[in-house]
Amino acid sequence: MQGLSAVGLVVLIGLIIWGCRIGAARSLSPIPAMAATVRQLGPQNLGQRVRRGGKKDELRELADSVDEMLDRVVVGFEGQRRFAANASHELRTPLAVQRTLVEVAMVTGDDKEVNRLGMQLLLVNERNERLIEGLLVLAESDRGLPGTVPVRLDQLTNEVMDSYGELSAEHEVTLRRGMVERTVHGDPVLLERMISNLIHNAIKYNEPGGWVEIVVAERPALSVHNSGQVVPAEGVSSLFEPFRRRAAERTNHRDGAGLGLSIVRSIAAAHDGGVSAKPGEQGGLRVEVTLP
Repeated sequence: MQGLSAVGLVVLIGLIIWGCRIGAARSLSPIPAMAATVRQLGPQNLGQRVRRGGKKDELRELADSVDEMLDRVVVGFEGQRRFAANASHELRTPLAVQRTLVEVAMVTGDDKEVNRLGMQLLLVNERNERLIEGLLVLAESDRGLPGTVPVRLDQLTNEVMDSYGELSAEHEVTLRRGMVERTVHGDPVLLERMISNLIHNAIKYNEPGGWVEIVVAERPALSVHNSGQVVPAEGVSSLFEPFRRRAAERTNHRDGAGLGLSIVRSIAAAHDGGVSAKPGEQGGLRVEVTLP
């Protein structure tokens, strides 16, 4: 009898433990769904919320708190985006006026010193215009796509490559291409800017006698690989941050605004894609863009 009682006690304890585990699993089952919702959030889908219904319990309170936090994040995110876009628009006009005044002064004057200073001012002005244009593209791509159309990525890439023939010849860089027919749904203007930024960077950060290989395929959708100086693996991720350059300091504006790869990443994300980079085996960089 004592043996049976001991067995019954063990069974009872086992049933209690099993019941507690079932109850805990049921009570915590909404948490993975909540975590998945938060994990999917990004600049293009900040409107997503947990919105847990049902009775007012601890999990409902947690879900409501997460939703309220996301509301505050959206306000801050949109404020930054509007500021960048508005500031960029406002700065365009005075820069255009400044460029015109400098050009007029250079044409009407015959002082060599004035002309030399004018050329320097035009270079500074051009750099600032590129910076503002980059900020505008970044702000617009972060906003998401208002609509999409079918885009032949291979044809668009070929057109962009053809437009860089003169620059590649100037830098003594050979352009190689490998294309398969690939159609994606997206914004052709933003996609063209993404491709252009990648090819421009690959030519600019290269060496005389080097090459740039551009491939359109199924996966990745676009690959741009160039020769050039060795890129440290630990420094690759920082290249996608705004105002960072591969071969120049943040304070050196001679080589552009430092927004090229930031814009590439933002445009890829706006198309539900992604971008990654790694050093080339013999120098240079390999950038791959995935698109759905």
